[in-house]
Parts: sequence; structure tokens; C-alpha cells
Amino acid sequence: MTPRYRIGLSAYDMDAVEFTELAVAAEQCGFDTLWLGEHIIAPESGGGVHPTTADQPVHHLGSVVDSTVRLIDPLTTLAAAAARTSRIFLATGIYLLPLRHPLATARIASTVQDLARGRFLLGVGAGWLQEEFDALGVEFRTRFGRFEESIAVLREAWAGGWFSRCGTHYSFGRVQVVAEPVAIPLVLGGNSGPALRRAARLGDAWLSSGTLDYENAARLRDAVEAACAAVGRTEPLRCWFRIERLDPALIDRFTAEGMTDLVVWADQLWRGPDLDARRAALAEAASHVGLGLQVRADTGTP
Repeated sequence: MTPRYRIGLSAYDMDAVEFTELAVAAEQCGFDTLWLGEHIIAPESGGGVHPTTADQPVHHLGSVVDSTVRLIDPLTTLAAAAARTSRIFLATGIYLLPLRHPLATARIASTVQDLARGRFLLGVGAGWLQEEFDALGVEFRTRFGRFEESIAVLREAWAGGWFSRCGTHYSFGRVQVVAEPVAIPLVLGGNSGPALRRAARLGDAWLSSGTLDYENAARLRDAVEAACAAVGRTEPLRCWFRIERLDPALIDRFTAEGMTDLVVWADQLWRGPDLDARRAALAEAASHVGLGLQVRADTGTP
């Protein structure tokens, strides 16, 4: 029986060992997806303003990247979580695609998908923190061009076999990442008009940025549908909406309008002085909204 809605968790500012424990507990409690956000470095000065602050709050108060935030590599951490779980879908939410060479991303992502046995989603974004680009020697103004070209490289790499490229940002002779096709859904992030249009053109799905109240979520849903229509997209674009809290009434309001893939911040539910207390708090929250361990009928994308 298909559930009426699916609930995911979004994690950030958490060490890798605890994240793997969260993954195990989330699967046991019936959560559908677990997303891990990232930044590679924290700049000592600057830090910028997160682009979603203009119309919705950023959940992690203060700077998103400062000396107090625990930053971890998402792909190695998700690989560890994949080895300890069997049902829950594991995703980057989001991975800063222009900061790495896409061939390197294609290689490690295909390895994570192998470990996850089809449960890995690569959520990607162009990035917004200029100090991070400067530190890594990537020109900030090229990020959108690199982003789109990287997606093209990933698609070719995962198609299997030999390929080459002579592009604006990436050029290489004939290479092979995988011999046989590997299916890795690309989930594009971002709430701006250009980001939604990129998701409609290039993505398999979309994840909202920031934390949305119902009105902003409905506005973005309509904007996604309009973007898909504008580019002539015929297949639906699956959308995950990151909402304010795990509340039955709020969930009912979203699902009544067809927004059935919802995500909440993990640190709202994963709370307590030790792991046992956090597991108990998560289980109580899951039970409160009727989540339960469900056996999947499918083995492909969620």
C-alpha cells in the first residue's frame, strides 16, 4: 500500500559517527529519506548571507559556516550510512557541484550508489559562498556554467562506456568511469526562478532550500509547475519540500494540496543527552505522525 505521504530528515552540523546512528534509527522509525547538507570549509572572515534569508528563515541560526559548525564530507558519510541500512534513501542536500571536477564526483557517487544498492540520490547546487570558492581556487562567477556542464559530464559518465569532452570548463580525452550504466537521480536545489528553471530542464527532482511555511511552499510548487511547462517537460518533476516542523495538521495541509514528499530538520527530533534518548525522541515523533516501517515494493528510484 502506497503511503499517503513520505517524511524525510535533513541533517547538518553533525559528526559522521552520529549521522550513521541517525540513519539507522531513522530507517527503523519509518522515515523515507535522509539528507545531508555540506560546506567544505569555514572561512575565518566573511561567510556571506544565505540566499534564502530574504523570504524564509535559515534553520541554523547565525552563520551557516563558522568555527562552531561541524562540517563533514557528505559522500563518504553517506557511504557509511548505506553500509548500515537497507531501506531508507540517502541523499546529499545539497552537494556543491562546481567545487569538484565532475569526473571525480561521478566516480565517488557511483561507488556510493553501489553501496546503497540504488538508494542514493545526488542532490546538487551551484553554491553561494564566495569565500569557499576563493579558498578552493574556483572562480565564483563561473559557478553556474560549471554547474550545468558538470551535470552533462555526470550524465555521460553514468551512461557507461567511453566518452570525451571539449567544453568551456572541462575538457578531456576518451575516458571511462563505469562500464555499464549506473542510475543516480540528480536532485537540484534552489528556490530562485533561475534555479527552478534549471531543475525543470536538467533535474530528475527538486529539493527546496531553507525552511518553508505553507504559503511559500505552495508558491514554489506553482513556480516549479510553470517552469516545467515553459521548457516543455512532460514527465513530472518530483519535489521535496522542507517544512517548519513535524506536525500532523501541517502535514495534512501540505498533502491535501499534493505536496506529499516532506522533509523536516533532524535536530528538531533527534534530541537528548545521549544516543538512547535521541533514538527514543525520534521514535516518539515518528509515531506521533503515523510513520511505521514499510516494506518497499520497488528497488529503483524512490
